[in-house]
Amino acid sequence: MNTPFQNIRILDFTRFLSGPFGTHQFALQGADVIKIEPPAGDDTRTITVNKALAAHKMAPAFQAVNSNKKSVVLDLKDAKAIDVIRRMLTEMDIDIVWENFRPGVMDKLGLGYEALKAIHPRLIYCSISGFGHTGPEKNTAAFDGKIQAMSGVMSITGESEHGPMRAGFALCDVIGGMTSAFAVATALYERTQTGKGQHVDVSMLDASLSFLSTQVADYTITKTPQRQFGNLSMSRKATADRFRCGDGYIVLAAMTEPQFQRLFQTLDREDVLTDERFQDWFTRYDHRDALREIIESAFGTRSPAYWETLLNQADVPCARVFHIEEIVEHPQLKTRKILQTVDSPLGAHTMVGPGFHLSAGEGSGLIHRAAPGLGEHTREVLGELGLSDQEIEALRVGG
Repeated sequence: MNTPFQNIRILDFTRFLSGPFGTHQFALQGADVIKIEPPAGDDTRTITVNKALAAHKMAPAFQAVNSNKKSVVLDLKDAKAIDVIRRMLTEMDIDIVWENFRPGVMDKLGLGYEALKAIHPRLIYCSISGFGHTGPEKNTAAFDGKIQAMSGVMSITGESEHGPMRAGFALCDVIGGMTSAFAVATALYERTQTGKGQHVDVSMLDASLSFLSTQVADYTITKTPQRQFGNLSMSRKATADRFRCGDGYIVLAAMTEPQFQRLFQTLDREDVLTDERFQDWFTRYDHRDALREIIESAFGTRSPAYWETLLNQADVPCARVFHIEEIVEHPQLKTRKILQTVDSPLGAHTMVGPGFHLSAGEGSGLIHRAAPGLGEHTREVLGELGLSDQEIEALRVGG
């Protein structure tokens, strides 16, 4: 079964989320991703409130971004392990090294880009860090929360009366990981033109700013301060917001004139269409509180599901607010097969695959193997170097 990256081999030194998310994109497309872990394993193996999964070192957060990978335990504090890694680079046709330590850590281990480039000129070496390998903040520790705070994400999220708010997931970690995947794919393609590898330097702060490009441009061009607008769309159109509806909420995205007209026709409030307060998007924004009162009054006590059906039939973009446990049961996801169930030693677990389909990629995006147990593939992988079981065991425990 052909896959886009089936002949690509990766040594994955990443942990937590940003790095594993990036390498996971390659694993989903057939790359042979060899995850190098310390004897205690990736920290995310035990980050869960489920004690049983923590005891097995198979937390959901770990499983979510490590399927299709192999796990090899090596103690990087052991000089013999460093020698083995250098052998792996040259004897196992490794294409990519991926790491997300603070700048300088891999250099101290003898595994920095310049050291490995000397023995493997075609190597693509990806580093993810909070601030990249240059600049005054390069050595500053960073996690998702710090980058959400510094990038401005928190300053424009939530309601102003509640103060700055984090996104409901590790947004900047995921942005950094996805950016790294695209950057490495770019470097791989360039290597087909030049035959040379290179260092890919990914800054989580830079990556986050690139995803905030419209907000940054709005400030740099118009000098308009960017502030919290709650659930109002960045378009600042008053009918693109969250509204109370019966026993829940519905989000409207009526952002064109025809959609605005169909919205109020469906709500049986056609009088709004001739009201001088709502004659264009500027006046609608100025009178958005009055518009909200009209909309929520029209919704009345009927459920979000009722209005979602009615408005969708009228071609007014909207959605009731789903919980995670609801959306995973949606028939749209089942048709797209974005959720895939894979057998593991702990039972059948359902995971999220890639967010795209390739028409010519029969095996593209398939989760064919659960996230690995700690060190599950150590003997298999190191056996390719001709090491004995005794040598492998000594390396595994750092002896």
